[in-house]
Amino acid sequence: MTGVTVREESEHITSPTGRTVGHLALHYRNPDDGPLAAQLLALFGLEETQMLPLPGGNFYRFVVAPSHYARGDGIIYLSALPEPQVRLIDAIRSALGVGTDQQDDAVTAYRAMLAADPEASFHFGFLIRELEDLEALTVALQDLATNDPDFRSRIHISMNRARPGDAAIDARLDASPVFGQCQRFAYGRAGVQVFVETDLIRAGQLGESMHFEFDYVFPGQANHILSVVEM
Repeated sequence: MTGVTVREESEHITSPTGRTVGHLALHYRNPDDGPLAAQLLALFGLEETQMLPLPGGNFYRFVVAPSHYARGDGIIYLSALPEPQVRLIDAIRSALGVGTDQQDDAVTAYRAMLAADPEASFHFGFLIRELEDLEALTVALQDLATNDPDFRSRIHISMNRARPGDAAIDARLDASPVFGQCQRFAYGRAGVQVFVETDLIRAGQLGESMHFEFDYVFPGQANHILSVVEM
């Protein structure tokens, strides 16, 4: 099929024990945002396995790691919002006066909640194996948000560092180019979080933006941010 790119793999589909996460469907609004949204997912470390050009905007298939190429899990789909969903979002925003002088207080409160706590509503989290990889990704995204004309104003980055108390972890984070000056703390110990909000991908109750979360957990910890929640 013209314009379709698919990575072919010779490996057989493996059958893991138990259930795995199959797929997640993400959407962009405008056809022109498709390539940029796909580029951002690639920067996140996802691997594109298919691009299908369609009249209303490209359809993309990604996997979270090479081991998922020939499997049916670990998949992220990216496509344009269907027209009925666009109409619904527009109707909701119009009824709530979003962006106008008559904006409903519920919208203002919702946005304030997300600004204070990006993981308070719908979001998509990744686990990163090495802290240095997460730091490098964050620095690269910060550069895009500041200097790249395509991504400037389209992505916003925030972060949480681990709750204090472990001297070795505290010292490592104090020396970090990303977390050294961070004054926000996670809902747990022995891990850090980076949040990326982007309107290149639309989600949430208002169809405005998507929040992505990138986590790192320090090794050798029985209790950490992804195993025990602390208030």
